[in-house]
Amino acid sequence: MESPNSTIRVAVVEDDGACRTALAHALQAAPDMRVQWLAASRAEALERLNEELPLDVLLLDLGLPDGSGLEVLAALRLRWPQAATMVSTIFGDEAHVLGAIAAGAMGYLLKDLPPQAVLQEVRSLHAGGSPINPMVARKLLMRAASPGQSAEVAPPPAQPAAVTDAAPSAREAELLRMVARGHTLDEVAQAMGVTRHTVRTFVRRVYAKLQVTTRAEAVSAALRQGWLE
Repeated sequence: MESPNSTIRVAVVEDDGACRTALAHALQAAPDMRVQWLAASRAEALERLNEELPLDVLLLDLGLPDGSGLEVLAALRLRWPQAATMVSTIFGDEAHVLGAIAAGAMGYLLKDLPPQAVLQEVRSLHAGGSPINPMVARKLLMRAASPGQSAEVAPPPAQPAAVTDAAPSAREAELLRMVARGHTLDEVAQAMGVTRHTVRTFVRRVYAKLQVTTRAEAVSAALRQGWLE
């Protein structure tokens, strides 16, 4: 019998029937995952969230026929705050990416991955990583390095002097770069040659400096501050 602690409970919100079916089949065939429910619209997803079916991971499309997937993400954070959301969408522009990260998404994929590759990213997310499509990550890094940033998408910090004073140490910057690439805490600890407890201490310090509470928020804030250039 499978242990609830070892099984990743996944829900899928996807309006494309073929894509939804392919993901469902792949998830059902994975020995370490269980499909809690499927939804094809915002309204259906919001209704399913009210059921007594706890989630570990939500695979979420942003462009739903009856509204934005971000509304589902917001409802998930209230209903099942321990769950992590992985956006899977055709939208790779900055506005959608930053909007999803700001709303609490912990991963961001474009719909160019086969189902089995998506499963690997779900495992990474559940293990503590923050998977981001490489093209999307490159856009964010290039944007952070560009002097002509759009204030509408990500306004500059109100007090740059305070940010400079709270800049990360070399080790904290190394941690941020690895987290941005989607590495888990265990992978970060091994690469840095420290214990998992030490990595958690670094994470708490970085969160305090950036005034954030999640990894996705930390990556987004670090990009805006130029800490990941």
